[in-house]
Amino acid sequence: MTSAADLAWLIPVFPLLGAIATGLGLISFNRTINRLRKPVAVLLLTSLGAAAVLSYAVLAEQLSGAAPVEHLFVWASAGSFILPMGYVIDPLGAVMLALVTTIALLVMIYSHGYMAHDKGYVRFFTYLALFSSSMLGLIISPNLLEIYVFWELVGMCSYLLVGFWYDRDGAAHAAQKAFVVNRVGDFGLLLGILGLFWATGSFDFHGIANGLSDAIANGTVPGWAALTLCLLVFMGPMAKSAQFPLHVWLPDAMEGPTPISALIHAATMVAAGVFLVARLEPLYSQFPMVGLVIAVIGTITCFLGASIALTQMDLKKGLAYSTVSQLGYMMLAMGCGAPVAGMFHLVTHAFFKAMLFLGSGSVIHAMEDVVGHEPILAQDMRLMGGLRQKMPITAITFLIGCIAISGIPPLAGFWSKDEILGQAFTTFPLLWVVGFLTAGMTAFYMFRLYFLTFEGPFRGDDKTLQANLLAAAGKGSEDEHPHQGGVLHESPWSMTLPLAVLAVPSMLIGLLGTPWNSRFAGLLNPEEALEMAATFNWSEFLPLAGASVAISTAGISLAVLAYALHRLDLEELFANRFPVINTFLANKWYLDDINEKIFVRGSRKLAREVLEVDAKVVDGVVNLTGLLTLGSGEGLKYFETGRAQFYALIVFGGVIALVVLFGVLGNPVS
Repeated sequence: MTSAADLAWLIPVFPLLGAIATGLGLISFNRTINRLRKPVAVLLLTSLGAAAVLSYAVLAEQLSGAAPVEHLFVWASAGSFILPMGYVIDPLGAVMLALVTTIALLVMIYSHGYMAHDKGYVRFFTYLALFSSSMLGLIISPNLLEIYVFWELVGMCSYLLVGFWYDRDGAAHAAQKAFVVNRVGDFGLLLGILGLFWATGSFDFHGIANGLSDAIANGTVPGWAALTLCLLVFMGPMAKSAQFPLHVWLPDAMEGPTPISALIHAATMVAAGVFLVARLEPLYSQFPMVGLVIAVIGTITCFLGASIALTQMDLKKGLAYSTVSQLGYMMLAMGCGAPVAGMFHLVTHAFFKAMLFLGSGSVIHAMEDVVGHEPILAQDMRLMGGLRQKMPITAITFLIGCIAISGIPPLAGFWSKDEILGQAFTTFPLLWVVGFLTAGMTAFYMFRLYFLTFEGPFRGDDKTLQANLLAAAGKGSEDEHPHQGGVLHESPWSMTLPLAVLAVPSMLIGLLGTPWNSRFAGLLNPEEALEMAATFNWSEFLPLAGASVAISTAGISLAVLAYALHRLDLEELFANRFPVINTFLANKWYLDDINEKIFVRGSRKLAREVLEVDAKVVDGVVNLTGLLTLGSGEGLKYFETGRAQFYALIVFGGVIALVVLFGVLGNPVS
């Protein structure tokens, strides 16, 4: 009997076929297809729904104890070289398949309401289906080369979706920035893949790990070279998962439609880097130095993202830096040698962060009816407030997400984040301190977002404040912002239903990873789950968990005092007393300015100098060659007279010249 795993190759094919059908329709019959919004939505939802059903069947088989399945075929061969392609289904892949299809399906339903009035509705759904297919293909790839193919497809789809509103300068620039920064990481990834193939002769994950170990033991590959190759491969996840210093593209990518922020930049694409590091765990576990580098980069990233989020006034930018911070936690877990903990946080974070982003989209959708479609106004929390009364479903689900990400038990974020901090405490205590402090910052800035958005008086009607915000952004208040003057209202069911669905796993899914009986670890690594249960000790668990909850509670309390009760004036207490630190955080650690000065302006200056060399040296040589050819042609044309006597004279003169030459240079005959 055919199992679901044997049909798993259809999971990325279903949304791909839907995307191809609508894409070809848009190319051939653009106006007609753009009018068929509901049929296109039904087609793509059905294709993605079929992929989701098959993914759940695959996950159910893995939960029941089915063995991993791998199907390969020879894609290319030359002599002894054989390049296999195919797909692999194992517990890690099954979890990711179910996660991605669930989030993608809910985001597509949400998009039906959010993009209802957008002229690019059909194109948007087509891009969504194409991205989902690429991400699902990446998950089931059995080797590094096939992963790289889908890795690039995911990057291409991200470029298309971030720059979806390409007529906005901000969106166009953000798409270019995301593309270029990811190319930096992908270049390192490609070099690492080719280097590992040179060292091991394999693209397979276990083949690379075993081959590199043997090569080091035999002395054919020096240790420093193996370490370099591992770090080169890690550059890909650094860029894709927005790790310092390649994180700068993610906050700018919020220029895309909000459903994209929920799908790509919270749950799926940015998780691809963490997923790849988990796949490479057999390789990275051989090199403690690689683990240390990954852990340090993850720790810097989680602290950096949280610190910048403290000062953000743009709702989506605040959530974006929160995502950067949480991705840092996942990488910290990977560096500590705890891929199960990192993947568990990836799953829990995907649900509550997708819900938070979709909730922010619901808020922005309502704000646009009041302040217009200018993102500077619709996304600024200084114009919000009091939305809980008008948007109760959005407010409740957003609050659940804030509690979950803050690490308050028994919601999902507590169990996964506490597991990471526990691993860090035993492996790298200094990094645990940073992660511990970041947990308090996370609770503070998330409830700051909640109180500024949903509590207090509504500030969206303040025309003076609107004008000041536009002036600060370099835009005139006379610019037209259509649909002003509307009233706040709850979003339609197509937008609130996904929020309600995501709220359930945001509250409960963490219970699958309790340290004394972790079913999640039992699926991914049964030996580790048994060891966790056997070594679990309440006297060790409660102090660390209690400290984590305490600092999160302190962060929430500070946010309540400052933004709900208004008992604390943080501007007076902190911003005015420490203006340098406040400016440093508000300017995002000046990393964008540094990149602009060194890389953007530097590359442009280098390009201008290269252009100067091209114009003066290369073009000069070419022009000189042409001039010499022209001059010689002009001179020689007078020897072409058409008279036989003249040609005979030239031949005779040439013979005389040769005789004289040989007579002068030749040696006498002995």
